[in-house]
Amino acid sequence: MAKLISECPACGNDLKITKLQCPCCGMELSNSFEISPFDKLDNDQYLFLTTFLKHRGNLKLLQEELNISYPYAKKKLTELLSALNLTQEEDETFIKEDVNMQIQFEGKESNRAGDIVRRKLVENGGRTIVTSISGNRYGIKADTDGQHILCNELPPIYTYDVFDVIVDLLKTQPNHRAGKGNARNYRLGEAGCEENTVAGAILKNYFGKSAGESGVDPVFVLAAVLEWAGIAHNCRGYLELTAAYSEGL
Repeated sequence: MAKLISECPACGNDLKITKLQCPCCGMELSNSFEISPFDKLDNDQYLFLTTFLKHRGNLKLLQEELNISYPYAKKKLTELLSALNLTQEEDETFIKEDVNMQIQFEGKESNRAGDIVRRKLVENGGRTIVTSISGNRYGIKADTDGQHILCNELPPIYTYDVFDVIVDLLKTQPNHRAGKGNARNYRLGEAGCEENTVAGAILKNYFGKSAGESGVDPVFVLAAVLEWAGIAHNCRGYLELTAAYSEGL
């Protein structure tokens, strides 16, 4: 059976389904039937979607089957979500306040992760959208105090120093790579939230927590920001410094 054609081969406009026929009895239904966004996917998008579903959202297995890189897989996932009208509107993603771009700070040439993120935000008009490992989009905004980074999904307690804490950990780990950890389900020091995980390092070195104490887990957003800034690769389960950033250490 031929694949449903959703665009006119002559002019490229959307086609409309106006008649359906039963192949058994010949009954016909006439109406204006809407074409699903799924029917409008091209062959590459359809292959990506079915492979993604087959592997239950596991991008690593998808990459192996389709022989594509992780950044390209994330790009294709974002394009697929957009084609299916599943992306959030930018105005809803962002914190809805104006950004005062008269933000002053020292260390503009610094290679510290926090300074790089802050500088890139200011250069980008004080705000950006980052994409998480799961394909979710988050609006990020520079606070007017020049010290805090804001996101609707996080409490307003994070200064740019939190990125220095993460990168300082990565610098000390083999291959500049560390597991993300899980501070949502585990306390500091427990298996899954050790001090050498990103979540554990934030609890200990940013919040000053001690072993056995718990806290929030902002890694899903902060890891996406580090990737946007070109500082670290945001991979499933771990963070790794980029070669470009590592060369400047």
